[in-house]
Amino acid sequence: MKDYRQIVKDHWGYISFRPMQEEIIQSVLEGKDTLGLMPTGGGKSLTFQVPALAMEGICIVITPLIALMRDQVENLKKKQIKALAIHSGLTRDEIDIALNNCLYGDYKFLYLSPERLATEIFRVRVQEMNVNLITVDEAHCISHWGYDFRPSYLKIAELRSLLPGVPVLALTATATSVVVDDIQDKLLFRSKNVFKSSFFRENLIYAVKATENKDADVKELVKKINGSGIVYVRSRKKCMDLSSLLTRQGVSASFYHAGLPYEQRSDRQMGWTIGKTRIMVATNAFGMGIDKPDVRFVIHADLPDSPESYFQEAGRAGRDGKRAFAVLLFSPEDRLTAEQRFRSNFPDLETIKKVYTALGNFLGVPIGGGKGAVYDFSISDFGSAFKIDLHAAFSSLKILEREGYIELTEEINSPSRLKFVPGRDDLYKFQMANASFDTFIKLILRSYTGVFNEYTVIDENSLARKASVDLDVVMQYLIKLSQLGIIKYVKQKRTPMVVYIEERLDEKSLYISKENYKLRKERYWERTEAMLNYASSLEICRSQQLLQYFGESGSEACGVCDACKRRKEKELQQEEFDLIRDEVKGILALEPVRPDDLLNRVAFSREKVIQVIQWLLDNNLAAYTEDQKLMLTKNK
Repeated sequence: MKDYRQIVKDHWGYISFRPMQEEIIQSVLEGKDTLGLMPTGGGKSLTFQVPALAMEGICIVITPLIALMRDQVENLKKKQIKALAIHSGLTRDEIDIALNNCLYGDYKFLYLSPERLATEIFRVRVQEMNVNLITVDEAHCISHWGYDFRPSYLKIAELRSLLPGVPVLALTATATSVVVDDIQDKLLFRSKNVFKSSFFRENLIYAVKATENKDADVKELVKKINGSGIVYVRSRKKCMDLSSLLTRQGVSASFYHAGLPYEQRSDRQMGWTIGKTRIMVATNAFGMGIDKPDVRFVIHADLPDSPESYFQEAGRAGRDGKRAFAVLLFSPEDRLTAEQRFRSNFPDLETIKKVYTALGNFLGVPIGGGKGAVYDFSISDFGSAFKIDLHAAFSSLKILEREGYIELTEEINSPSRLKFVPGRDDLYKFQMANASFDTFIKLILRSYTGVFNEYTVIDENSLARKASVDLDVVMQYLIKLSQLGIIKYVKQKRTPMVVYIEERLDEKSLYISKENYKLRKERYWERTEAMLNYASSLEICRSQQLLQYFGESGSEACGVCDACKRRKEKELQQEEFDLIRDEVKGILALEPVRPDDLLNRVAFSREKVIQVIQWLLDNNLAAYTEDQKLMLTKNK
């Protein structure tokens, strides 16, 4: 086994670890099942990448985030570490080649989407692999109690029987104590083993601001707090409107939501990351892949669904350890909006069944067929075709997903890929016999490596520029070579996908568990109510509230949030206490006085005078007369 400290230094250039990283790495290297709770930006990836490199064999990483898979695979490749990913956006041939490379290609990491675990092709091949570690990212998805439950995660436990003795590392940024226990049970941990970083962020100042004009408050906060920031909102329209408002105020702002084309989202995120744009107004689609340490504030202009999502989004501020702010704007209408959203997120069972039937018809899936099949899917086209409200359709599909019938993926940006079918010798013979293709084939071979062993990402525009020809010419060559069987070519596409986990059923046979449906509604509302309580409480430390929610009891008040400051303002300093006490005693020395009259006569705030009166009563220095007036006692 290699020295993990040397691996960190050689590949990442680090000479020390962040909190909990080394303890988790050591636990994994000892072969123990391990659960790591690390906050957003805490360096979770290092906890499995380092031990996997220290051991012989390949590490399987299960994650639902396809874009995250790609990012990590590309980052590992830049470090000369062999890694690949398998997800719903790949063809069967690509998956077959990728699995073969895992067996014979000395790869160290296989990233996998959870729905791939149940496929026969994977289950057969994985038993032949020398797997050194199973890593479960976003591990809260395995728990019914979690805020993002995914039925496909329950298949991970079956992987343990196929790979006996291989340790499991589960990772998540947010989990309550109930979810922590459930994760370990569902993943069949041989013994409980949890490493938990505190959720406390010393440098992050939380605040809730009561408001009746959120736009005005956003403008004020953005001008008041220096540096880069994120403003989270719930709707795409509000993204555009608020971004435009800030721009008109002379603030460098842009907006980001899932409805924008991929290139636009990528360009905007990059512009904000490098500081070209100061403020990003975004929906919760803006989250994955944010690696910007100097975010000085995160403002939530709308109430999040849960403390889990709020903690993750707010936690994107201040990752550099310097002071940052997490501000939630809360208005009287937010409770009503939350209640309306709760109702719309849970359509009635008949609506869900109708959406399921419409989906099968829209995709052309026959009853009894479709199991394991993957379909490109546009929810806007679906809604238009069947005259279904988009929110009702999306909510119904998410419930069907949680029941284990389908999986609705994020939008997948699948770049163009190709692979040569013949070997080098046979390809050379083809070039000799077909001179018109020779120059183009040489261009591909000069531009890309690995094209004989695996599907390689290509850029048709780049090839056209290098060849000084129009893009159409390049496309014609690629299509013709594909038709001749010289290459396998997969053209670029960008679309969400629907995966049928089970065969399509007729509407009468579709079973939606009323118990599960009711339980999910209750849990959703519990999280919403926890968020409403956080927003509406005035004097409980914000940090303490979040820590308590995640099972960290007994923490000290942060002293800097709005609630702590409000409480401090009401606290009496000794000098002020003495002045009020002397004034109260001076009035009562003359005659007994009714409490309300006394409060009106003392020239200090009512709250502080009440505190002093209570102190006099508690210490038997004052008492009530029979007609409920305050008087001094003989102990005065």
